Amino acid sequence: MTILTETRPSDPVAAFEAGRRALARQRRRATLVGLALFLAAVLVGGYVGQFFPSKLAAGLPWIGEYFQRTLPTLHWADLLSDSKTQGSVAYWYYRAGSYAVLLFETAQMAIMGTVLGAVAALLLSFPASRNLVRSHWIYHLSRRFLEICRSVPDIVYALCFVWAYGVGPLAGILAMAVHTTGALGKLFSEVNEAVDDKPLEGIRAAGGTWVQIMRFGVLPQVLPNFLSYVLLRLEINIRSASVLGFVGAGGVGQELYYIVSFNYYEELSALVLMIVAAVTLIDLGSERLRSVFISREAH
Repeated sequence: MTILTETRPSDPVAAFEAGRRALARQRRRATLVGLALFLAAVLVGGYVGQFFPSKLAAGLPWIGEYFQRTLPTLHWADLLSDSKTQGSVAYWYYRAGSYAVLLFETAQMAIMGTVLGAVAALLLSFPASRNLVRSHWIYHLSRRFLEICRSVPDIVYALCFVWAYGVGPLAGILAMAVHTTGALGKLFSEVNEAVDDKPLEGIRAAGGTWVQIMRFGVLPQVLPNFLSYVLLRLEINIRSASVLGFVGAGGVGQELYYIVSFNYYEELSALVLMIVAAVTLIDLGSERLRSVFISREAH
């Protein structure tokens, strides 16, 4: 007599729970490994950068003393006196006129460098977009060129152009233009790769050339984002232009380097406050323009 035993299939709920627990254990292990690697990277970075609490605490009083030296000596009774009276605001800002000229030069450097870099980035962003070119060579060459432009700090480019063209604002303009080309070119190409392909296919089907496809199919879709990125880059270049003068690339940075080198403490605070005010005003203006473009894009 043969006895048949009925085999019951495994419980699907139990199988699901077992799989879920295994997946949860795998994710916990991956999270722990990631946290351990992150902590190790932070510790190594702190050691290499000498980021020690004892060293930070020892240096804090010196930072406070330096800032205290930059504070002007103002007398309430002479606060509104002329520039020859020590203790007045006019005496503190006795070189305000020359500082204003240098700040204007710095702003013009930033605007010119941004315009040149934005134009170059616009032209290079189309061949640097994977969906807009068929040749892999053109795509990779454009991408690598943009990487070179943005991976080297603009102050290094400024040193090269100072060597070639001499001390002055031209070196700063060219340095910002090269770095802006790389930075904006990457952002522009990423925007290009997200465009809707339907207008492009329509122009292509009508016999349009590659240039016509870029002009009438891609550019109208990406222009608002391009303008927003250009204004954002202008804000960055305004701050960058204030530093490029340290290597002789023109603008207010040269005067700032001179003041710091000779420890003219009160002049340093006067110039820094003017730089902060100028950068803040330009940032507010460009932010306002960017919000206008964004609102137009939304409507």
